[in-house]
Amino acid sequence: MRDFLTQAGNSEVPDPMKVAQHAVRPPLRKRFYQRADVEERAEGFQIVLDGRPVRTPSRRLLMAPTAALASDIATEWAAQRDVIDPATMPLTRLSNTIIDGVADHAQEIAAEIEKYLTTDLVFYRSDIPAGLAERQALAWDPVLAWASRELDADFTTTCGMSFVAQPEAALKAARAAIPGNHWRLGALHAATTLMGSTLLALALAGGVFSLDQAWSAAHVDEDWNMEQWGRDPIALDRRASRFAEMQAAAAVLKAVS
Repeated sequence: MRDFLTQAGNSEVPDPMKVAQHAVRPPLRKRFYQRADVEERAEGFQIVLDGRPVRTPSRRLLMAPTAALASDIATEWAAQRDVIDPATMPLTRLSNTIIDGVADHAQEIAAEIEKYLTTDLVFYRSDIPAGLAERQALAWDPVLAWASRELDADFTTTCGMSFVAQPEAALKAARAAIPGNHWRLGALHAATTLMGSTLLALALAGGVFSLDQAWSAAHVDEDWNMEQWGRDPIALDRRASRFAEMQAAAAVLKAVS
């Protein structure tokens, strides 16, 4: 770092933001392969670069349980150009997380999803302005109706942010819908944290909500505020980045039944 700050012959004070970025983000690795392919193995479908297996950060084999999912992961690798940028590879990053982190810690991951369920986004409503309250009801009431009908889970809603305890019978019924398969569990956890709602994630996983429906429902409040006060480019850029992660989670949920 000292050499970076005091380069010979450079009398200018460096931009502190660039210094921080240089320190936090390591240089991107140059692309070193010609082809990204999928090879079927007894354990699943393996991603290979010029015939050599790709490994996760924990040195496990990067493999997917279905050919379609493995093909999508390989497509991310094939799309890299001069350098390999993990920021443009959300499906690879999610797969690494599932292989390295979820497979050996399924109970802990399920417990985190359950925590979101106790304070789910769709339970907490606004009473004013009326327009926002109506929009929340249109977006969120269908998922509560689905939970009641299909999961036998009847939840309680409230106005404001004061905590409301949910019926234990409803929580127990919804917990039973959390998958045991570690690929679906990891994708459900990603969707839950990205949307702030276990119920929206479960509705997406069950095919009740489309990706766009679930994502739109998760951003009712934010969209309303932007309509009233103007669009926030920084917030929109952040949402676009998170949506790419959400697409990866949805892809895993769709591919792995």
